Amino acid sequence: MPARNFLLYAVPALIWGSTWFTITFQLGKVDPLVSVVYRYVIAGAVMMGYCWLKGLPMKFAPRQHAFMLGQGALLFGINYWMAYRAEEYIPSGLMAVAFSTIVFANSLFGYVFLKRPINKGVLIGAVFGLSGTFIIFSKQFFGIGLTDEFLFGAGMAMLSVTMASLGNIISARNTGKGVPVIQANAYSMVYGCIITALLGLFMGKEFTFEYTQTYVLSLLYLSIIGSVVAFGFYLTLVGEIGADKASYALVIIPIISISLSAIFEGYQLTWMTLFGVIMIVMGNLFALRKKKPISVTN
Repeated sequence: MPARNFLLYAVPALIWGSTWFTITFQLGKVDPLVSVVYRYVIAGAVMMGYCWLKGLPMKFAPRQHAFMLGQGALLFGINYWMAYRAEEYIPSGLMAVAFSTIVFANSLFGYVFLKRPINKGVLIGAVFGLSGTFIIFSKQFFGIGLTDEFLFGAGMAMLSVTMASLGNIISARNTGKGVPVIQANAYSMVYGCIITALLGLFMGKEFTFEYTQTYVLSLLYLSIIGSVVAFGFYLTLVGEIGADKASYALVIIPIISISLSAIFEGYQLTWMTLFGVIMIVMGNLFALRKKKPISVTN
């Protein structure tokens, strides 16, 4: 793997490995949808400011804006609203596991919408990786009853994965059509903020704010580091190697989440945890090997 691609993999994986836990500090007095609006008010403003300072070209055709609107709605709006709602009912680690299934969705949607062949190595690697994450969180899986609340949270989690994957595909399409990643992200974050704000107003949400150090610092971390920095690296990777392979950076996020939990929350590492980590590493080796794509046409 080229050093540049390794960096593009590592940075978003390290950041997003911590954001699932950080999101828990956003849950409470402020409605999750409103928190997502605040997150992308900040992220969109930072991105637009960066584009202005750099003097980047910001004029695009109406059709290009339409696709950036779609990217924003799915990747920087509805996706995160559903993720925040999911974490009200399921553990953040379980949400990280659910999100790692995006590797399958990206491969499928990439074939359907972008006519990209399905890569056998990615699918085999994803099976190993997902098996590892299920092993790591097996105690959580079997220790949680299938209550209505848990099923609702799991459903929201999978809808979040679907929306994020479709957003990835639109992003890959935008990059393929020559829209620069930075400008696309800037406009998409602004569009995502506007759409979620309008949705909140339509649903009668109360736009309150929690003036506590925990809420404000977690909001800034999610907005600037979790959104601006991480998405800049990740969507650059999507444009260079495709959404299916790029999404494998998300499969290793549970490992990072577990490491942080062991350091800061006293999570007890076990042999099952170690075995799960080994499975995920093996999955990486399969996914990153150069394999011929699977032919899905007659």
